[in-house]
Amino acid sequence: MNPLIEGIAAPLPFSNLDTDQIMPKQFLRIIDKAGLDRGLLYDLRFDEHGAQRPGFVLNQAAYAGTSVLVAGPNFGCGSSREHAVWGLQQFGIRAVIAPSFGEIFYFNAVNNGLLLVSLPAAEVDALLERVSNVGVSDSQQPAGNRVAIDVMAGQIRAADGWTASFALPERHRRMFAQGQDMVGASLLQLPEVERFEAAHWARHPWMKDVARTVRDRLNAA
Repeated sequence: MNPLIEGIAAPLPFSNLDTDQIMPKQFLRIIDKAGLDRGLLYDLRFDEHGAQRPGFVLNQAAYAGTSVLVAGPNFGCGSSREHAVWGLQQFGIRAVIAPSFGEIFYFNAVNNGLLLVSLPAAEVDALLERVSNVGVSDSQQPAGNRVAIDVMAGQIRAADGWTASFALPERHRRMFAQGQDMVGASLLQLPEVERFEAAHWARHPWMKDVARTVRDRLNAA
């Protein structure tokens, strides 16, 4: 996975935007992940007749192809539905920047390769202001709503040169850079696990395969 994310950032300055709003319940009646992009933020994107709301940021031409959301605090709170993460990714979102995130949503995102960046509220507000004031894009002047996120360096850069630094646990940084989920990251430690296991059985040999030993004795009785 590319540890550099560059693209259009859209402002979504709502506090406590929960997973029920990110992915409404009517889009959970599926047996696979396909088509969840249609349900992303559905009630914000569409009215009761299914028509696009022109005032919503993701329906505006300047934010077509958005790959980064700049959001308010406690983004992704609420239910544990992983569909919220899948829908964001299917829509093309590769990162969300906010002051804070719902805990379960955070780990669902980590496990699926969706980058979540926590910044102080003042820095998020500064970035929100920048990506909300969209300039005209040409070969000399990049659009004001473009950002670059360097995962390995822990830095965000806006089109006007504004920067902010962020911290990411080393394990999560490595998982994102290498495209791993929790299982893949754990398997990298397999040699250490095997060494621990061998030492454990050497210290406690009578505990090894207790269930199988008991079963074999019962079968033989």
